[in-house]
Amino acid sequence: MRYLTFKRESDAVEALKRIGTDPYGIESMAPKMRHLNILLEGLPCKAANIIKQEMLSLGGDVAVARGSVDCSVERTDAIVMGTRKQLIRFTERILRQPFGLKRMSEEMRALLSNLERSGFKLKTPRRDILLGERTLIMGIVNVTPDSFSDGGRFANADDAVRHGMRLEEEGADVIDVGGESSRPGSEPVSLEEELRRVIPVVKGLARQVRIPISIDTTKAGVARAALEEGAEIVNDISAMRFDDSMARTAAGAGAAVILMHMRGKPRDMQRGNLVYDDLFSEIISFLEERIRQAKAEGIEEERIMIDPGIGFGKTFEDNLRLIRHLVEFSVLGKPILVGPSRKAFIGNITGGEPKDRLEGTAAAVAAAVMNGAHMVRVHDVGFIKRVVSMTDAIRRE
Repeated sequence: MRYLTFKRESDAVEALKRIGTDPYGIESMAPKMRHLNILLEGLPCKAANIIKQEMLSLGGDVAVARGSVDCSVERTDAIVMGTRKQLIRFTERILRQPFGLKRMSEEMRALLSNLERSGFKLKTPRRDILLGERTLIMGIVNVTPDSFSDGGRFANADDAVRHGMRLEEEGADVIDVGGESSRPGSEPVSLEEELRRVIPVVKGLARQVRIPISIDTTKAGVARAALEEGAEIVNDISAMRFDDSMARTAAGAGAAVILMHMRGKPRDMQRGNLVYDDLFSEIISFLEERIRQAKAEGIEEERIMIDPGIGFGKTFEDNLRLIRHLVEFSVLGKPILVGPSRKAFIGNITGGEPKDRLEGTAAAVAAAVMNGAHMVRVHDVGFIKRVVSMTDAIRRE
């Protein structure tokens, strides 16, 4: 079940074509899709016919595939369209219907509730981080010789600590320390080397800064050591898939976790076939499964944040779509982190090396904030802080 957003009527027409709606139906339905649009995937045709009748009786509508009315196809996707009031009444109507519609009613109510959430509390071992009143800034401290953007600049622990302190002064709300590059084509480093790089930095920052420290790692051993030295958040680009002990480590320490979507691993994520059958459905399904697994391992709801993974196994066009329709991830009921800073998709438009992508990063951050980001992960904290403050003022009035 997905929430669909359309910036223009042509987007709605494309969505209707994808599910196989009759051309005459497209012409009549596209103008109706200006309120809420909920995509339901893989419905039995008997269920689809019931929900279409119920929504029509309430003044809304449902787009289905040709052949679903006479059940000449076995299953169909459906787009339910209507106002919030109509959708709430619809969930009440189907609550006692067969073919799995009771569960659909419950899921749609949860989805609508998630769409209305304006604020979150992200719990760490030391504090509650409030998200929603303004967009928070996560400042990047790369302790790596081969980072795509600033590799080697802060490889010395003292330099990295001073840089983290400077980011706090510039307005960072969180400092994210990483010791293993995740640029496309990068190779993993050993546990010992990653510990050598990041632990002195985390330890030094924990003594000097007041804001929370995040550890950017896929290794439970690194996360455990960093949490013991004062880190509060585990930012895992694998969504805790690469190390079976990661979820238990985070749960045991009461850490907050950031679960990110990525296909493959950094060494191969931008190679081969990057085509998705449905970009948003695949990412949302992936994050739903990882949230369920995190909870099963003992991580509480309020300790989970999500990241759609800008630049991780996505095409240039995918990255633009993720930012443009970011609000669709709000169906998951979790705060959203976005990390577009200096990435290659920006260079596709503006040109230049990573250090030359400041203006493009600012534009991507502003668009992400307007479309629902709760936190942005960036290199240039002072500059982006001012961009975010202005964007927040426009968005939140």
